[in-house]
Amino acid sequence: MKSSTLPRLLRHLLSLALSGLFLLPLLWMFSASLRAPGLLPPRGIEWLPAAPTFVNYTRIFEILPFGRYILNSVAVTFSGVLITLITASWAGFGMSLLGKRARLRLLVLSAILQMIPVTSFWLTRFLFFSQIHITNSHLALIAPALMGTSSLFVLLFYWTFRRTDRAVFESAELDGASLLQTWWYVALPLSRPALMAVGMLSFLFYWNDFINPLLYLRSQMLYTLPVGLLQLQAMDKTNWSLLMAASVLVTLPALIVFSVLQRSLLWWDSE
Repeated sequence: MKSSTLPRLLRHLLSLALSGLFLLPLLWMFSASLRAPGLLPPRGIEWLPAAPTFVNYTRIFEILPFGRYILNSVAVTFSGVLITLITASWAGFGMSLLGKRARLRLLVLSAILQMIPVTSFWLTRFLFFSQIHITNSHLALIAPALMGTSSLFVLLFYWTFRRTDRAVFESAELDGASLLQTWWYVALPLSRPALMAVGMLSFLFYWNDFINPLLYLRSQMLYTLPVGLLQLQAMDKTNWSLLMAASVLVTLPALIVFSVLQRSLLWWDSE
């Protein structure tokens, strides 16, 4: 009994130590955001300032329209994630129903797309979006979601549906269900782990997206949080406490979403 308890205890201690190692930069960032404005950075690591204050968090909204940036980021991220889940699951479900040769071709195409650098699409996308007049709008930021955002997301759904017994889909078809009904009522409920994984990854993609807003947006009232953080840095590069407070606002929602979905993924895996 004791021999089996000791390795388990060691594993938990090791997990806690590794978790603490990854959490240390976040704790330091929050601590630095509590320093008084204008102070020089400490020479060593300061886990708690002598006189902590939250004035930097209110100061951010006075300098820049951060409230507007938050709303823009929420709108773009929510739309991008929702459309991504629909289109990527559609594509993955369709691939799983194809014949072997067609599936192989699409798998090779998806692998090739994963190897192409994203930077090679910037100029082509910008010219195309300019031709259809969607630059300087949030449509340019959400447009990748119409194609599933990433071929990796399509493949995640494809692998999930391929592991499902084909007879489940065929029985739904025999009951008179259309392909769309089979996807909605049968395939999606069976792919909840993939939905959560793709939802989490696409959330991080759109929430942290910096290049696309910088390329396509010209109006300040359309900016998202990553561009707002760049604006704040350009205005005062030495005000570290202010920059750390803005970084906390950008990082906190991603941490919350990751924590919630990670617990859900572990629960579904155990089920």
